[in-house]
Amino acid sequence: MIFHTAAAQEPWSLEKCIEYALEHNITVRQQSLNVAGSDNLLKKSKLSFFPDLDISLGHSLNWGRSVDLQNLEIIHNRLSQSTSIAASSSIYLIDGLSRLYGLISSRQGLEAAEEEAERIKDDITLSVIKSYMQVLLAQEELNAAMKHLESISAQRERTVILVEEGTLAYTSLLETEAQLAAERVDAVNAENRLEIDMLNLKQLLGLPAGAGLAIAFPETGAQPTSHALYDVDEIYSRAQSLPFIQSARMAIDKSLTDLKSAKGQYWPKLSLSASYGTFYSSSTYAPDGSVYPFFSQFRDNINPAVSIGLSIPLFNNGETKAAVREAELEHERCILELEARQQTLYKDIQTAVTEVRNCRRRIDAALANLSLATESFNCARERFDTGTIDGTDYTTARNSMIEAESEYIRAKYQYLFIVRVLDFHNHGAMTP
Repeated sequence: MIFHTAAAQEPWSLEKCIEYALEHNITVRQQSLNVAGSDNLLKKSKLSFFPDLDISLGHSLNWGRSVDLQNLEIIHNRLSQSTSIAASSSIYLIDGLSRLYGLISSRQGLEAAEEEAERIKDDITLSVIKSYMQVLLAQEELNAAMKHLESISAQRERTVILVEEGTLAYTSLLETEAQLAAERVDAVNAENRLEIDMLNLKQLLGLPAGAGLAIAFPETGAQPTSHALYDVDEIYSRAQSLPFIQSARMAIDKSLTDLKSAKGQYWPKLSLSASYGTFYSSSTYAPDGSVYPFFSQFRDNINPAVSIGLSIPLFNNGETKAAVREAELEHERCILELEARQQTLYKDIQTAVTEVRNCRRRIDAALANLSLATESFNCARERFDTGTIDGTDYTTARNSMIEAESEYIRAKYQYLFIVRVLDFHNHGAMTP
């Protein structure tokens, strides 16, 4: 069956819901931006190996005392102008491998961001599966409620006839009317639950407000067929390849690289610089006292330079030491985070394996109970129609059957969801 408000639409399968969520979910899209940012940081780290290059232009007006740059004489109270142009470049020859570790860290950061994106997709996938199963459960409960409502309505019609014939007392009709009213309430409640579950699924998918959604609903009588045997340690071993674990491992590798980069700040830094510039000054004259032309000064005042600088860190207010300590603490935090995730993963798998076994037994017991409750109700209905029992006994048998059916429906969908989760951990990837 299909959710009744969207019956005209093509039903969405679970696979289509997952695909749509991974493409439109806000959290997934936000992480895509984080991946793009990490990729940009990696490109920036690569470019840090190239020397920088700066070109500077300057023009100044001077009055009062100034210097004739040609003969270094003092000039008094005369307006002069000067123009300069220069190109400079510098590069670190030795920097404690900071740039190399920075490049490695940026690459690891990109890989970790990509793995984190996969982890988020896995989380969204599991959430969609759970929400989808919840909709199916609510739809099946609504179907059962409507079936019970139709049944009690038919029973009311029979009761009216039997009361008119004098086979049953009028109190039996009143009890049937009360049961009919209760079934109407149950049907309304089931419909409301379905509407809420559908809304939750639409919000998870990121569907626009007011968008319709139809769900492909399996046959009501479909039974779980999985009889796989699950081994906790084997599933846990395979699950080590999940992004949930891999992203934590990558964070450890990155923190170790960042620690090495921080320690590199203790090392001396050797840099190479070069510059090439020239200038013009209106207060400069040629040796013969004539005006020194603009372009002639630019040609004659060329000033190339090359320099090597060595910087030895001795004391910088403890900043390097603090940075190293912070990197060490971050490395320890990453190690603990991996251990915590592994413990959580093992606990979740262990719990799921236990639950799937219990659910399987619960389903078998619920089916047996449903079969007996249905048979008991059929007998009670026949006896009620003949006036052998009153409405109270009939209602009790009917409620027992309804409760048994509800228990089976809930057990079935809980089992199906847990099996999905275990298959996800067991294969290291989600296969809808």
